[in-house]
Amino acid sequence: MTTETTETDGAPSLLGRLLFAAGVGSLAVDTFRNLEGQIAYAESKDVPNAETMVPFTGGMLAFGSLGIALWRLPTLSAGAVATFLAGVTPVMHDYWNADEDERSSQKIAFMKNLSLFGAALVFLREARK
Repeated sequence: MTTETTETDGAPSLLGRLLFAAGVGSLAVDTFRNLEGQIAYAESKDVPNAETMVPFTGGMLAFGSLGIALWRLPTLSAGAVATFLAGVTPVMHDYWNADEDERSSQKIAFMKNLSLFGAALVFLREARK
């Protein structure tokens, strides 16, 4: 049975964790800096309870980025980031439904999130070892 790791012994690369955490953490900061705009955007995508869900998911990103950087509660931290990305990416960056002017930027955002999701899954697997 695998237990939650709280030690940094055997943790993935510090540089890799810090780079990932910086990217995810910046998304969290952007969420809170422009909370009203983020809520409005989520509402435009028909996200239910956007006024609650946007700050909650921003918190998931903040928690996840800190936990991965420090390799504390790594399963929960990587799981929070992966859950956020799995739920948000296809809803908020559905480039296949975007108009011609938005399609390219939405596809870039989708692919960025897809890459982050892949990394979060790697961290999640490493945390479960």
